Amino acid sequence: MNEIVFGIYAVQSIIHSAPNRFKEVWILQGRKDHRLKTLIQLLEIHKITIHTKTRSRMDQKSEGGTHQGVIAFVRFRRTYQENDLSILLSKINNPFFLILDSITDPHNLGACIRSADAAGVHAVIIPKNRSAQLNSTVIKVASGSAENIPLIYVTNLVRVMRFLQQENIWIIGTADKTHHTLYQSNLTGPLSFVMGSEEKGMRHLTHEHCNEVVHIPMLGGVSSLNVSVATGICLYEAVRQRNLY
Repeated sequence: MNEIVFGIYAVQSIIHSAPNRFKEVWILQGRKDHRLKTLIQLLEIHKITIHTKTRSRMDQKSEGGTHQGVIAFVRFRRTYQENDLSILLSKINNPFFLILDSITDPHNLGACIRSADAAGVHAVIIPKNRSAQLNSTVIKVASGSAENIPLIYVTNLVRVMRFLQQENIWIIGTADKTHHTLYQSNLTGPLSFVMGSEEKGMRHLTHEHCNEVVHIPMLGGVSSLNVSVATGICLYEAVRQRNLY
């Protein structure tokens, strides 16, 4: 089976990281702007099959997504499982993970993955149930980051959290109803942030298995932030502390 990827930046990222994954690429008929020409040149260098298609055909295939005139059909990426965590940890000096609990909106999931990649997170851990799947929308919003960072789908999130704690990784959850703020936490050591859904936050069992729970101070009229925005804020406070910026 093939995976569908659309959007110029997302397709470029796969060309640079794994050009052998391509089966074929559709290009919008009649489009001739510079960004697309550059992409076509890359595809030709790697001898990837190109077909031109009408806008209606491409809109249909992308199911209304913003394809930017390019749709790629690629072989499925390598998948990571729970047992890959041990191997991953053996190669990392100061682990930095992101756990996404119940993020069901593909746009939010893609944006969180993008922030995690930018912040140097070593892996994103996602429950197989109660989560958006890694579809073409997630890949497009992630802007290539889904190719750069291991995405580990797990069947039992609490079991994984316990395993991480046994490996001396401090797990910090985020919630509204806590007096401890993000900026009062020490984020310099082995660390995993847990971000919950916008509507309900972390699930009860997930909350119970955190070592610490913090909130981001809200100083204006809003009571909460979009989960992808909150993820970026938390991760970059860790980046600041861990790199002494």
